[in-house]
Amino acid sequence: MSWSKVSAADVQPQAWKNQGGTTRELLAWPHSHDWALRVSVARVERDGSFSAYPGVHRWLAVIGGAGLRLFDWPQGVGDEPLRFDGGLAPAAELIHGETQVFNVMERRGNLQVESARHVLLPRTPWVGLFTVKGGLLEHGHRAMPMAPLTLAWCEAPVVQSCVFTGEGEAWWLTWSGE
Repeated sequence: MSWSKVSAADVQPQAWKNQGGTTRELLAWPHSHDWALRVSVARVERDGSFSAYPGVHRWLAVIGGAGLRLFDWPQGVGDEPLRFDGGLAPAAELIHGETQVFNVMERRGNLQVESARHVLLPRTPWVGLFTVKGGLLEHGHRAMPMAPLTLAWCEAPVVQSCVFTGEGEAWWLTWSGE
């Protein structure tokens, strides 16, 4: 079983069309032009509406800064990812300045996002782990160090136990394709 990984520090930020922030795309899978799953880290620099993505499920978690308000609901560091319909294009209001977020978009499948340190990987087409502060991913008899703001993923993983050791938030992403 082979894992890939990418750190936000290795990705150039891209400006949003509405000039409200920047995005560092960690993964667009399986293809950048026709993705089923897209994972990124973004910096929200000013109030404004999210872009509309009809037919897309979104998850957003605040990973730095004072947070923001979506759907009149405050989101801050340590809160579980908020899941919402990407076609709604909610207005985001910064609470006290720039905020950094972990953003996941999914279509054509079924994604589960969970905060856990130990998982038993299921039979699935894709699994990933995102860590805010970094740590160590142990899978099988191997260990892979992960820098802060890193996504590690595996296609068609073998059913096995995986353990993540590290500080701060970390989320497992499991995509079933159904």
